[in-house]
Amino acid sequence: MAKFIGRKAELQTLKNLLNKRSASLIVIKGRRRIGKSRLLEEFSHLFQNAYVFSGLPPIPDDTEDQVTAQSQREEFARQLNKQIKITDINKDDWSDLFWCLAQHTKQGQVLIILDEISWMGSRDADFLGKIKNAWDLHFKKNDQLILAICGSASAWIDKNILSSTGFLGRESLNLTLEELPLHDCAEFWNNENTRVSAHEKLKLLSITGGIPRYLEHINPLLSAEDNIQQLCFNQSGILFGEFEKIFSDLFHSKNTLYKNIVSRLADGISDQETICKATGLKRGGDISEYLDDLIKSGFISRDFTWNIKDAAPSKLSHYRLKDNYSRFYLKYIMPNLSRIELGNMKNISLSSLKNWNTIMGLQVENLVLNNRHLIKSALRIDLNDIICDNPFFQRKTTKQAGCQIDYLIQTKHNTLYICEIKYSKNEIGVQVIEEMNEKIKRLNIPKNFSSRVILIHVNGISEALEEKQFFSNTIDFGAFLKPVCAAI
Repeated sequence: MAKFIGRKAELQTLKNLLNKRSASLIVIKGRRRIGKSRLLEEFSHLFQNAYVFSGLPPIPDDTEDQVTAQSQREEFARQLNKQIKITDINKDDWSDLFWCLAQHTKQGQVLIILDEISWMGSRDADFLGKIKNAWDLHFKKNDQLILAICGSASAWIDKNILSSTGFLGRESLNLTLEELPLHDCAEFWNNENTRVSAHEKLKLLSITGGIPRYLEHINPLLSAEDNIQQLCFNQSGILFGEFEKIFSDLFHSKNTLYKNIVSRLADGISDQETICKATGLKRGGDISEYLDDLIKSGFISRDFTWNIKDAAPSKLSHYRLKDNYSRFYLKYIMPNLSRIELGNMKNISLSSLKNWNTIMGLQVENLVLNNRHLIKSALRIDLNDIICDNPFFQRKTTKQAGCQIDYLIQTKHNTLYICEIKYSKNEIGVQVIEEMNEKIKRLNIPKNFSSRVILIHVNGISEALEEKQFFSNTIDFGAFLKPVCAAI
């Protein structure tokens, strides 16, 4: 098994449950490949007995054979038999299967993991009710037992478990895993961590994000370009067909619809109306549900703006593709599938890819926003002082110009930190001053507000820009990948 990296806070949260005097029903969810199962595997080492069950993945709807409720029960029975060595199990009823498991988990420290719960139970209307009954009647009577419900279909879990009256008040913990922070990502370079430049690491992280499963496939001895070549532009690479697989597994027959939405966002932020026009969907309940599913599944983000004067939240929002791998796939892998299959993308130069620097800018912006706690720490902002922080936009009206800020922090002391995120293969030059002056001119800053302009960069700033002393602070984002910054 690969070395367990990161998740110290999440693992400690789980360990704290061992101090309870009652059984615990916990829910862990998050994007596919985010490390839910791996976290629970690490946690399981603390138990006398741990039982792991996983649902059968769905089969594409255009195939003749389908996964049925009965086949899910039979697979559960097979896994149950393998772990507790009982062959005489009724495979036709979840109540009997859960009862059989309960007879072997009455005493002692026990961890039961139901992995990919939506696969296991979505085709059986009685499944969730029978889990609830098994918990109430059997499992919770062992005060040292933890039942972990785990899955990537976060929207399904929210709707059928967390928002269900049947489970109301029963869960002890609801944990959503996010991408790993930068200093944890750097550990995947192993002994090469201190020898590989931050810029080279960021090339790879701009594609993988902080997704542990993808980071595990990094070869620290290879350059970023060679790693990307093997992972993305090789037919056997893990990232070559990953996008189609995860969308098919998560969204089944509607996967094309969800992919169309994500494809629209690969070009940049968008509001709901624009997404509807681009995808042919009608405004209303369905599109809101689809977007919410993608948010809960970890692929997109909905960024609300606000009124600076009184910090009142606005109804205006933009949707953003926050998943770096998905954008890279849609922009560079999918358009070249046939070439990759023929082996015609070998040794390709990344800089030769169309709009590479523009896309890299969006990718790095995502990394910054996913690690915004590091920016706040570097600026020495007390978290209790922050009223709002997010990508910010100001809609054009007759009274004000339109404006967009990469990242804006507003504090209760009427201070605005106007953050510009810049990726460039070369040092940032003085031309950025003109760009920022135009943004500040357009931004409707109320009287009695202070503003501090922050530059977040990757490849350094020119001496000429430094001499201008225009920015209140400049932050080398790559520095956060160095081990010494792990404590920030």
